[in-house]
Amino acid sequence: MSDVLSSLHELRVLPVASLANADQAEALADAVTAGGLPALEVTLRTPAALAALRRLAPRSDLLLGAGTVTTVAQVREVLDAGARFVVSPGFSAPVVRACLEAGVPVLPGVATATEIQMALDAGLDTVKFFPAVPAGGVAMIKALAAPFSQVRFVPTGGIGPGNVRDFLALPAVLAVGGSWMVDPALLARGDLDGIRRLTAEAVALTRGGDS
Repeated sequence: MSDVLSSLHELRVLPVASLANADQAEALADAVTAGGLPALEVTLRTPAALAALRRLAPRSDLLLGAGTVTTVAQVREVLDAGARFVVSPGFSAPVVRACLEAGVPVLPGVATATEIQMALDAGLDTVKFFPAVPAGGVAMIKALAAPFSQVRFVPTGGIGPGNVRDFLALPAVLAVGGSWMVDPALLARGDLDGIRRLTAEAVALTRGGDS
């Protein structure tokens, strides 16, 4: 678990993709890796997700996770497909337990102090903060980090080039999840250069460079 979290902290940005077609998976992974972010969270928002995970699982150059995992059955499916970590939109004790029993890192979604307390009770100290901007953004993370100083957050939802630095400047933020560099519209028209460029710009933003 610590290896995955350390990698996310080093990368600072986790591309979050919804793939309409599994045939797009390898080209997408090539583009984000070439842009400097060798990681991908494939969400279960499309029927192609599991097939995409299976295609990407053999790659040793990619930190591969599954997102939008909401049931224990889905945990089993994504781990079978080769996901190395699991992300959920909310906190589910059975999902968390299934991941921990399998020895796989899990980032459950939280938006309140009560949900953070539940995550701590389950033995976790790193959570997804979702939906980040609608749930209060930077100000909310600051407020939650005060009583939960041991918790690290991966805010996702509404984050883009205009505010990513604000989130990453918070000591409590391990990394952020973002989909702007892997916009489905770019994939639909095969704009892999655009995905690579946006990914490289995201990396520059995390390092204090200009976009």
